[in-house]
Amino acid sequence: MPDATGSGPLAPACGRRDTDRVRRTPRAHAVPRPAVAAGRSALLGLIAAAVALAGCGARHAAASAASINVISAYVMQADGVKTVDAYFVLANTGTSDRLVSVRSSAGGKVIMLTPAAPGVSVARATTDLVFPGHAVTKLDPTGMHLEIVGSGPLHQGTDITLTLVFAHDGKLKVSAQVSNPQTGNSSYFGP
Repeated sequence: MPDATGSGPLAPACGRRDTDRVRRTPRAHAVPRPAVAAGRSALLGLIAAAVALAGCGARHAAASAASINVISAYVMQADGVKTVDAYFVLANTGTSDRLVSVRSSAGGKVIMLTPAAPGVSVARATTDLVFPGHAVTKLDPTGMHLEIVGSGPLHQGTDITLTLVFAHDGKLKVSAQVSNPQTGNSSYFGP
């Protein structure tokens, strides 16, 4: 039954006659129906804005999340040789990407190399290296690899930093251990 104010649990709804009663749960305070509608509209507007912003943020986060990771890297330097070869294992969880430039903390110039032809051990310089999407790629002496010419002195067991620049994924700094196969430190770690 409605109380004296007409706001009890069986009070008539706005715009309804007293005979069309709707059972409602009691509230701590009564809010006029137009205010509830306005509050719902405002709440729905806030939810829509939050969803839109969250969607934009998710796209931005997905776009900025690195899809390329280097699993392992090393630099091979033989005694008396002025060039240094660099190898690494790269995992690309995104779409295909191109390595467009490389810098070394040891100085010198970094040249990207690919085999001159399939099955040939001769390498040729290239302006980029392509890494297929959703794949693990291993740079090694018989395939794609890097050559550092004119670097500063390198010491076995120390690390240098290679800064890899990809067309889509941007910059990636990689620590590569200096290794010398002539002294037995020539392990190529990685998958």
